[in-house]
Amino acid sequence: MRSSNTVKSIKKLSGALVGIPPRHINFQFPDSIPKYFYAGNATATTFFAMLSGFFPPGERYFMESVRHFRGQVKDESLRAAISGFMGQEAIHGREHDRLNQILAEYGYDMQSPDRFVKIGLAILEKLPPSTRLAATTFMEHFTALLAEQLLEDENFVRQADPEMIKIWQWHALEELEHKSVAYDVYELIGNSRTERVAAALASMVVLLPMLGITWSWMLVKDGQLGNISDNVKGLNILLGRNGFVSQILSRLPEFIQPDFHPDQHDTKGLEKLWREKLFAEGGQLHELYSNPAA
Repeated sequence: MRSSNTVKSIKKLSGALVGIPPRHINFQFPDSIPKYFYAGNATATTFFAMLSGFFPPGERYFMESVRHFRGQVKDESLRAAISGFMGQEAIHGREHDRLNQILAEYGYDMQSPDRFVKIGLAILEKLPPSTRLAATTFMEHFTALLAEQLLEDENFVRQADPEMIKIWQWHALEELEHKSVAYDVYELIGNSRTERVAAALASMVVLLPMLGITWSWMLVKDGQLGNISDNVKGLNILLGRNGFVSQILSRLPEFIQPDFHPDQHDTKGLEKLWREKLFAEGGQLHELYSNPAA
């Protein structure tokens, strides 16, 4: 028989025990969901469709950049956190693949975001392994900011379709739960501020033009680029003075500060609130959560 210490050690190698549970959820997307599920606006909705198209290849890039250094991690808590991170990211990719199939049936060109993001990531994959990991930590910083904004912005939720918003809330919560994992691995292998700055610049130079091109092309394919009233409204929703994306831009430079760490900005209270809203008895996703003991 295993000793109690051995059993205890085995239990520690669980993402759930360090607050990063891979939740097996099978989202349902009713036929009643409108094509333009965000504010009835094609421009804003296409932005989120594009992000959903980016996620599966992006999640795989993040996982591989961390996996490269996994063998160097000896701390059991961090190893458990990596396991949770990998599990959550894999399920994110799976569920967004399913969502992307539905969006394609709605008429969105979902091949373009997949194709363009793979081109951008292929360029970033030419970087040294440590720089790839630094790029991952920058992109995880960006997604964590988006996640926090999504969970705090009540106006955003009010304008979104109540069924479609659930997958984004689940994804946002888990982005916050594992926001520090890649960075903790990067700190373990050295954490060069110079490399972080270079990785952030490389990520923006490669990915920002790709984002603009993909978004525009998807709108062209949908016949909505040039729909001035819709385009102006959508751009204002996302990039206006108090836009969903523009509100986080001022925090992006936090990443290049000498003492940066994702946990410096405490989101534990927000995470707890949304775990209860989504997964507690009677929560919005309680019935879809197949492994609550994970």
